[in-house]
Amino acid sequence: MAQIPEANPAPPLLVLLSGPSGVGKDAAIGELKKLDRPWHFAITATTRPMRPGEQDGVDYVFLDVDTFHKMRERDEFLECAEVYGRWYGVPRSQVRYGLQSGKDVILKIDVQGAATVRRLAPEALFIFILPGSLDDLRARLLDRMTESSPDLELRLQTASQEMAQVREFDYRVVNEHDQLERSVSEIDAIITAEKCRIDPRMVQLL
Repeated sequence: MAQIPEANPAPPLLVLLSGPSGVGKDAAIGELKKLDRPWHFAITATTRPMRPGEQDGVDYVFLDVDTFHKMRERDEFLECAEVYGRWYGVPRSQVRYGLQSGKDVILKIDVQGAATVRRLAPEALFIFILPGSLDDLRARLLDRMTESSPDLELRLQTASQEMAQVREFDYRVVNEHDQLERSVSEIDAIITAEKCRIDPRMVQLL
């Protein structure tokens, strides 16, 4: 009789949620937190100003430029980049803490940053969030009311270029207008399915 293999717990995942600016990454993260899964949400550091309703240490770690660059010099970021004139970076400590505690680490990151992490942790799970259309994305950015007209056009142009890279990712989720609940359900299902793989992803940060 064939031996039944021992069922070991699946190793923790490093999950990257990426997509163009304004596609709803923050909103998706907010809803994923409500699911109360054994996840650790890594908090990105940024030099951009805090927006209304945001909290330091919850939405982002808000840093001044000098502090950010000192951390960068000490190689304290898993990846960092300047985006639209502001610096963003993922503290290594955020990712290490989650993985060492056995939790899946959920990381929100831009497309440029995802390419960097892919080189450092190729076994990470990469999920690309797409808008229903560029017109949908334009409406989202207009509703946000945080960009001037030239900034808005730059973000839309960049978004078009970023969406062309969707094939570099493992999965895509289309976050259509007023369909956030469905998008979050799909992300949850993707993570659940990945935890059931016969050959699990073994994340080792290089």
